[in-house]
Amino acid sequence: MTKPQKAYKNLDFLNSPSARPLRVLAEFLEPAARFRKHNIHDTIVFFGSARVVSPDEARKHHRQLSSKYPARKRNAEQKKLIKQARTAVRMSRYYEEAQELAKLLTDWSLSLGRGKRRFIVCSGGGPGIMEAANRGATENKKGFTVGLNISLPFEQYANPYITDDLSFEFHYFFIRKYWFLYLAKALVAFPGGFGTLDEFFEMLTLIQTEKTKKKLPIVVYGSDYWKKLVNFRALVDNGMIDEKDLDSFHFCDDPQEAFEYLKETLTREYLDTPKKRRRK
Repeated sequence: MTKPQKAYKNLDFLNSPSARPLRVLAEFLEPAARFRKHNIHDTIVFFGSARVVSPDEARKHHRQLSSKYPARKRNAEQKKLIKQARTAVRMSRYYEEAQELAKLLTDWSLSLGRGKRRFIVCSGGGPGIMEAANRGATENKKGFTVGLNISLPFEQYANPYITDDLSFEFHYFFIRKYWFLYLAKALVAFPGGFGTLDEFFEMLTLIQTEKTKKKLPIVVYGSDYWKKLVNFRALVDNGMIDEKDLDSFHFCDDPQEAFEYLKETLTREYLDTPKKRRRK
């Protein structure tokens, strides 16, 4: 007589629609166990496009296309490719600046001393700005960095700069977003597309509706890009949001400026406050 299989070992069942609640719960519980294991107390989350490449890669691609398609002989499609390559070179500064900001934050985090790992750089785990953030954090060999990857049919793959055992692969967007917010003590939104806009505005909504009550400084990096993309002032002028809602985020255009703002705010809200309470 064949011994019956235990339900939790039955892969057909575990991958079936009936077991969806178990899969959701697994994506909730398994990351929590790993964060506890590595003593990750809180994070600084970087949002941004998966399509932004490093300056070296962007310039190399532009040179290759320019050499392949001489200016006098380019057809309409080739001109479009060259234009896209020029845009990639222009946007590549954000990769470099995300990398620099992540390094500054990680160096500062490590200077806070032993114990709980504080303000760990966390990204969506994929290429582009996400890769740049994880890459910058690992420039310091003692740095830890988290990648919350999501399974997609295109673009998204785990970049090689995430700390071993802190690279996650999610199926459910809403659980991934939970982990973005739950540990976050700050957010940095670099230029991006639909995904970045979705993540950024969901965080703003949770702050506005006080579904999250913690102090969460948000840096909107690249004011030129964001102010062309979203007319924030029009939202106020048309009565869609309150004036005070614009205080939910802070524009920055320089890694050092963003670092100083985050360092000052995080120190005031999360490092100095307990000392003040003890004195009282």
